[in-house]
Amino acid sequence: MKKNLPLVSIITPVYNAQETLERTLVSLRRQTYGHIEFICVDDASSDLSLSMLQAFAEDIGERAGFSAKIISHAENKGVAEARNTGLDHASGEFVLYVDADDSLAPDAVQSCVEEAADSRANIVYFHWCLVFQKSERTMRQPTCASPLEAIQAMLAGRMRWNLWLFMVRRSLYEEHAIRFIPGANMGEDLLVTMKLFIHAKRIRLLDRVLYHYRQDNAGSISKIFSIKHMREVETNIQEVERCLRASNYAADIGHGIDFLKLAIKLPLLVTGHKADYIRWTQWFSSADRYILHNRSASLHTRLLQWFASKRQYWAVRAYYLLVLRFIYGVIYK
Repeated sequence: MKKNLPLVSIITPVYNAQETLERTLVSLRRQTYGHIEFICVDDASSDLSLSMLQAFAEDIGERAGFSAKIISHAENKGVAEARNTGLDHASGEFVLYVDADDSLAPDAVQSCVEEAADSRANIVYFHWCLVFQKSERTMRQPTCASPLEAIQAMLAGRMRWNLWLFMVRRSLYEEHAIRFIPGANMGEDLLVTMKLFIHAKRIRLLDRVLYHYRQDNAGSISKIFSIKHMREVETNIQEVERCLRASNYAADIGHGIDFLKLAIKLPLLVTGHKADYIRWTQWFSSADRYILHNRSASLHTRLLQWFASKRQYWAVRAYYLLVLRFIYGVIYK
């Protein structure tokens, strides 16, 4: 009976994740849905990640309705190519991504498949939880009635584009040759998500928190946004713009690309470091003129960006100290 259920491919790229991988694998083992293939792509890890994946595959192989494929790259290629490898090995009707430091709710896959069956949606998306070391916040996705509304929401910063928030029919990937740009490892999910929504016919929000995203408070935004990574983001943004301009939605996006660029560089203003504020002013600077135009962004976000555009870094620093540290308890070092 389980084999009559639609097969779901869950793709997990892995690189040196031994400290966090177990909680991800535990959440995969606990899925209540009965027909899943787990595709784990080890991107030439030098720690114990591969052996952990092999043990996971052995365990999964003993459970009816489940299977596991462990693909190992001989050399590190980056998350974009790891995701491509996962897609190339997927055979499910649906595809879902789970990162190697996050976790799924036990009934996540089952709930998404049931919603897709009821609504005949190409894409089912859901809410998520942002987990810090000592706290967590529920992050809600907006209800969008059409792919265009979702695209507009993502451009305006009202909707997250991370691929782990979407269960997608694999036919969308294959019929439209949607893949990641090899080597462009920052912003890679933004590009692919946009392409998927451009070609989707029907989408549906599942009003549930199904994904837990782990944010390490000690992580460094400055390291994440290295010069190399910024160039990778630019590569993906350029392709996003090209695809949108060539799509049926070209006349409907307005200043959305500029709003997107502002959202992309916003994290540089929440590090507490003046050097990052200066980098903010230099990156996608042509979009700054539209800071006050994006009514979807909160007033305090627009004010923060406006102060940064005027080089009033004292105000940006004050925002970091007051809002991020004392209200949210977030400290980036």
